[in-house]
This record gives sequence, C-alpha cells and structure tokens, in this order.
Amino acid sequence: MTTAPGTVLVVEDEPSIADVLAIALRFHHFEVMIAGTVREALSLAGRTLPHARTGSRGGTPIDVALLDVMLPDGDGRALGRELRAQRPDLALVFLTARDAPAEIVGALGFGDDYITKPFDIDVVVARITAVLRRTRPADVLPQRPPLRYGDLELDETTYSVHRAGRTVELTPTEYALLRFLVRNGGRIVPKEQLLRHVWQYEHTPPESTVVETYISYLRRKLDALGPPVITTRRGVGYGLA
Repeated sequence: MTTAPGTVLVVEDEPSIADVLAIALRFHHFEVMIAGTVREALSLAGRTLPHARTGSRGGTPIDVALLDVMLPDGDGRALGRELRAQRPDLALVFLTARDAPAEIVGALGFGDDYITKPFDIDVVVARITAVLRRTRPADVLPQRPPLRYGDLELDETTYSVHRAGRTVELTPTEYALLRFLVRNGGRIVPKEQLLRHVWQYEHTPPESTVVETYISYLRRKLDALGPPVITTRRGVGYGLA
C-alpha cells in the first residue's frame, strides 16, 4: 500500500479548477481536502490543527495549504496568516491570477511559494512536492549538533534559529535558505544553485526574483539583531560575511 506523501488543503472557489487540482494530487498519492471559501477552509482546518503530531486534535493532519489569493468571502493571504498562526510549520502555497511584483512579494511575505494562473498542473504538483521536501521534518529526527556561523546558530532538530542568543522567527523557506548559506560558510553561492537546492528548481524560471525576495526577508530579520551578515556578489549570488 502506497503511503501518502502528504495532505493538501486546496482552497479554490472555482469548482473546475479545484477538481483538476484534486484529481492530479490524488493521482500522485496525496490526500486532498477541498474548500471553496475562507469559512469552509477554517472549518476543515479546525478539525486538524494545531499540529497533528502533538495529538491535540483528531482528523488527517494538513501538511500544506494551496490557497487561492482571491476568495469570495476573504483574502487567501489573510487565511494563510490565520492558518499559520494556528500551526507555525504549516506550508503555504498561493495561487494567484496576478503576476505583478507587489502581488508576488505579498504572497511570499510569509508563504513558501506561489503559482500564477493559468498554471501547468504538473508544475503545481512538483512545486508542492518541493515545498514539502524542504519544510516538513521527518516524524522521528535524530539529535543533530547545531549549525554555527559567527553569532548564528541553527538547530536542525527543532528547526529554530538564534542570533547572538536571541530567537529569530523564520518561515520554513527562510530557514531552508539560511541553512544552505550557513552550510556553505563564507562562500558566495550562485543564485542558480540556491534555486536548485532550496526551491528544487531544475531550470531557473525566466526573470525569477524569488531568491532576491527571500534574501531581503532574511536581511530584515537578521540585521535587526546585529551587523549585516548576508553579502551580495552582484550578478553571481549570495553568501555570509
């Protein structure tokens, strides 16, 4: 019997799109829950959140929420914030018909990925798989020594980050990006390598700004606690000072 790779909450108000997403995800052995409104999504999530591994509530645990940004009774991003408040490690992927930079930055501000409409269904499945691969810890994790670089400390067992002894709250994707930079020490990591290892992109999307966007998020959070730590080699990539 094939073990489901994860459970996806699809929040999409267009039934035909929701059906296509559900069929494709189930074909790839995902468990799927479908909601057409913010209210329905919160009702479904209420039966599974907070984190199911604590055993605090019954039902199938949700591993990733695939959220349409524009819903009939609210904003998908606001819904994502509410779900993330209940379950900080829940992965969020946004569907949006708008590809303006402001929309993309808004979606990536606290989410893990975004997909623009119209979309290729195989790309949706691949992106959800990649998000889960980098954000979902194994059910049983061996104790690992912390990763350290300067005054940064990353605990790979608890997925927590500290700078100069103070906690830094990061999203799962921000954590994955910082971890890869720390593992590469003071080396400048090319943008293409970051896309491949952090976002699991085999080919760089045309004019992708996702790395620059997440670097800016990391800088804002880390620089609030000390001197600038992330360096830029223009036209090449990023590293740690």
